[in-house]
Amino acid sequence: MSECTHNCSTCGESCGERTEPQSLRKEHHPAARVGKVYGIVSGKGGVGKSMVTSQLAVTMRRRGHKVGIMDADVTGPSIPRSFGISDRATGMDNCFYPCLSKEGTQLMSMNLLLDNETDPVLWRGPILGGVVQQFWTDVLWDVDYLFIDMPPGTGDVPLSVFQSIPLDGIIIVTSPQELVSMVVEKAVNMAELMHVPIVGLVENMSYVSCPDCGKKVFLFGESKTEAAAERHGLEIIARLPIDPALTALVDSGEIERFEGTWLDHAADIIEGK
Repeated sequence: MSECTHNCSTCGESCGERTEPQSLRKEHHPAARVGKVYGIVSGKGGVGKSMVTSQLAVTMRRRGHKVGIMDADVTGPSIPRSFGISDRATGMDNCFYPCLSKEGTQLMSMNLLLDNETDPVLWRGPILGGVVQQFWTDVLWDVDYLFIDMPPGTGDVPLSVFQSIPLDGIIIVTSPQELVSMVVEKAVNMAELMHVPIVGLVENMSYVSCPDCGKKVFLFGESKTEAAAERHGLEIIARLPIDPALTALVDSGEIERFEGTWLDHAADIIEGK
């Protein structure tokens, strides 16, 4: 064997340095402080990841923690609107400052960098993944808990998050319908392939409470989430209702005013980790 030049591109040897997998993990900005990091994911769109992310962040903030939300859904960001933030993010040459909500939740989203929040983001996957990495490496977070609102599926952006950000766990959001097993299966398989622990399942749109008697009405029939959770050895850590009041709060940018204890158990689990 010839002497190593440390230039693998010109070497035909199969040495240990070449065969060992190289970590793609990125360090956050040296001036940032980040505690635990959790991704909010689903195998498909439309199940309410942003709603769960927002309410979970508010719940943890109410418990006295410093909380941030990274809106990783670059082409369909909704977090700033939910919190009533329309200002653009500011920064210096090598960093950005997260925007603050009325109650102090730290936010970073593509919509905070655009001149107009309705401007489309017409970028291909690798560029989108690079933007999300910058939300991790270039933002001066100061949080105890950072929640990442993921885009649906298992494409470039979720893969970039799983590979480059040291996640402490993920929360899988589902809905009660029959297709829940497919949704859970995709998210579970990706988490297992990427060696990321699963905190549990959150069933969104679980029921509607009758405004007169308080009885729970299950619009989608018998929930399939229980069977999916049992099959994968997971816990259902929250069930969120369909509530017009929540929709109104999101539309008016007042999600921090929501009333409900649906995510208290999920918050207990996260605090205990």
